[in-house]
Order: sequence, then C-alpha cells, then structure tokens
Amino acid sequence: MLGAEYMVFQDREEAGRKLAKQLQAYANRKDVIVLGIPRGGVPIAFEVAKALNAPLDIFLSRKLGVPGQEELAFGALATGDTRVLDREITEAIGIPEEQIDQITAKVKKELDRREIAYRGGRPPLKVEGLTVLLVDDGIATGSSMRAAINALRQMKPARLVVAVPVAPLSTCNRLKREVDDLVCLYAPRDFYAIGQFYENFLQLADEEVTELLRRAGESVLQNVVQDDPRDPEGSSNMTPGRQSQKDGMKREVSIDVEGATLEGTLVLPRGAEGLVLFAHGSGSSRHSPRNRYVAQVLQAHGIATLLFDLLTRNEESIDQYSGELRFDIPFLAKRLVGATKWIMSSPDTRDLKVGYFGASTGAGAALMAAAEFPSVVSAVVSRGGRPDLAGDALELVRVPTLLIVGGDDEPVIGMNREALAKLRSPDKKLVIVPGATHLFEEPGTLEEVARLAAEWFSQHFKATKKSQVQSAGGAKGMGSA
Repeated sequence: MLGAEYMVFQDREEAGRKLAKQLQAYANRKDVIVLGIPRGGVPIAFEVAKALNAPLDIFLSRKLGVPGQEELAFGALATGDTRVLDREITEAIGIPEEQIDQITAKVKKELDRREIAYRGGRPPLKVEGLTVLLVDDGIATGSSMRAAINALRQMKPARLVVAVPVAPLSTCNRLKREVDDLVCLYAPRDFYAIGQFYENFLQLADEEVTELLRRAGESVLQNVVQDDPRDPEGSSNMTPGRQSQKDGMKREVSIDVEGATLEGTLVLPRGAEGLVLFAHGSGSSRHSPRNRYVAQVLQAHGIATLLFDLLTRNEESIDQYSGELRFDIPFLAKRLVGATKWIMSSPDTRDLKVGYFGASTGAGAALMAAAEFPSVVSAVVSRGGRPDLAGDALELVRVPTLLIVGGDDEPVIGMNREALAKLRSPDKKLVIVPGATHLFEEPGTLEEVARLAAEWFSQHFKATKKSQVQSAGGAKGMGSA
C-alpha cells in the first residue's frame, strides 16, 4: 500500500485479520499451509490461517546481532541450520569469523530450545509440493526473512509467498525477487522499527505461541471431523463433544466418583503408552493455563492426559468462601483415586500406564494416591508442590518421583528436601529450576518444567509393565460433560 496514509495497527491480531483479507485467493485450498515466524509472527499467522481455513505451523528464524548492538542484524539463522550473512556489515564493523561462529552457535541453541518448547516431539508439517504462506509481524532489514526463504526453498514447496503487515519499501523490492509473491499491507519509505507501526507491540511468551498452535490444531481438526469425505455418515455418528483424528482423540468427559460428578478433558495421542492425570493446586481447576501448557507438551511426546476438576461446581462455590476443601489432602487424594479407577475401567484407557502430575497442594494428593496404587502408578511429578502435605503417606510411596521447585521459592525448597528424604522410592529426584518463583512465571521456566516432566514420564512409562486395578468401579460412560 505504497502512498497510503501513515498506518498503525492496534495489535498483531488486527494486523493478521487485515492481512488475511489480502490473501483470500488462498482460502479453502488443500494445497496451502501457513507458517508463522515466532514469536511475533505467530499471532498474525494464526488469524490468517483461521480466515483461510488452512493448517498452521511455525518456521523458526532468528537474526544474528552485532555484538553490543544486538538490534542491528549482520545475518540470520533459520530452521535446518541455514545461515545468511550480510558481508557488508561484518566487514564494515570488523566481526571476526570466530566471533560469528560463536554468535551463530548461541542463536542455534535458542532455536533448538524454541523448537522443543513450541512443537515438543511433534514433527513439522511437510511443505513439499504445497503453497507456503510465510508470515511475520513485519520485516526490517530482511536478514531473518531471507534465511527463512533460503531454508524453505530447500524443502521444495510448489510456491512460496511472504506475507507481512509492514516492511520498508527498499526491503520489499529486494525480497520480492526471491519469492513467488510478496504481500505487504504497508511499505513506507521512512522506517525505523517494526514496533512503530503497532499501538500494542508487547513481547509474546513461549506459552502464548504454544497456545495459538494448539488452538489452530483444534480448529483444523474440527473441520476434518465435520467434512472428512472418508466418513460417509459425516460427524453425526460421533459422540457429542468428541474430536477424532488419525493422530488421536480429544473429548470432554464426566467422571462419577462416589456420588460426585467431576468434569474433565481427556486427550489420547495416537500410540500413547501412558496417561497422566493432573492434580491441580488450591483454588485452581482443569483450566489452569500452566497445567494445560504442560499437558500440551506431554501430548506432543505421545503421552495421554486427563485434566479434571477435583471439586464439583457446587463444591467450588462453597470452597471459594470457606477454603475447607482445597487443603483437605485426603479428600482430594480420594478424588484422584476415583478418577484413576475410572481410567482403568474405560475401554479407551484401561491398557495405558498411569502417571500423576501434581501442582502445589495437588502434589500432596498425588503422592497420597500413589501410595495407595504402588502397582498401578508408574511415575509422579510435582511442580512447585507441597509433598509434605501427604504426611505419613510419604513413607509408603514406592513410585518413581520427580520434585521440581523454583530456585527462588525458598520455603518450598526446604519442604521438598524434607519430603525427598522421607520417600521410599528407589528412584527419586529433586530438581531446582534457577530463577523460578513458585508459579514458574519467569521466561523459559515453565518450559523447563514441561521438558523435565515429559522426560520423566516417557522414561518410566517405557520401563514399567502395566498392572490392572483389581477393583475399578465408579465409572460413567465416556460421553460429553
């Protein structure tokens, strides 16, 4: 839009919606895939993918910053270790090759970390033979985009389109020669930084990127369920609230536990060996964003998950004022035991190995329940937990147990060290995440929790043999909540 009035987007979501309108020629085509460049490009790409009814994935590209002037890029690195260098800048500044290699290695380490954090164990979507829409929130010098373009070309897409809300006119003129098409809403001559064209240009967290990828996956999955031509009956023969695909299944469930009905979300990746039940902390529920993030990472590693409410809605209302149930660890453990029996009695899940993930006070309930099921539970992970609340049950725990605590959560560190000494499991471990507080809100700390949990469960699900619960009652059908 050369010559347009000075354009400022309210935020990335608005920019994505406006960009999508210029890409309608690619809507509802099975040969189109949208790739967002994390982090800022993903909210833009999400809006584009949603409007075009196209799958969404990420493509990692990161600039190589001049030492001491990191905002100035002398090159970039992209997925597949494709590196682009601006020799004019490196020679003008005098950056030695050894230092270039050191900076490249550091950036590669960050790209690898993000790859795991965003995608987990899930492989990237294939682009060979497809039309790729490569999306970012803007382009400045073009180094990162050029690295991404060069890397993508090696993957043999049929057509490569770069789409951004804003970029300098000079950069657009250079890049359009390297792609099949370039769509840019605003190409000003005067350009200082991408952020000057956004009212809200806040930094995104890794969890936000992962959540957008999850939502996009669910949206595409729902369309496949409704429109899959291989299902002659359409979606009418499916259980309400259930989503099904070749890679697994997701459904809302109701769990009957001694007269109470608990609501939950069950996700079964294809080929899963084990299932992790989440015991949330006080005042939280199955909608806890932190537990949901950890669950997504576990799912990416092929591990099934059950996020469920330990209290009914009526009990939550009462507890909100009295607080009498959230710290009743034996009561919460009893609910977890009931949910475990339900899992063991369901045809879809009874052959899976079982693990517990407990957060805060939920860790005490998880360990108390694990003490009751030593031959059933394969592993327990505690995040910022209060294992001390399990009391005398700690000495009965024989299950492999991983305790994860923030390095700045000093009171809880002491509680976990004391609890670790009481555990009788031959395989127990305490990991302290540097710089993390109780809720693991600091950048990269929750990702580290999820990585540690995924490794722990994967290791112990493979190492143990499945046992059956002798008395697995209290189950309700697997329909919608």
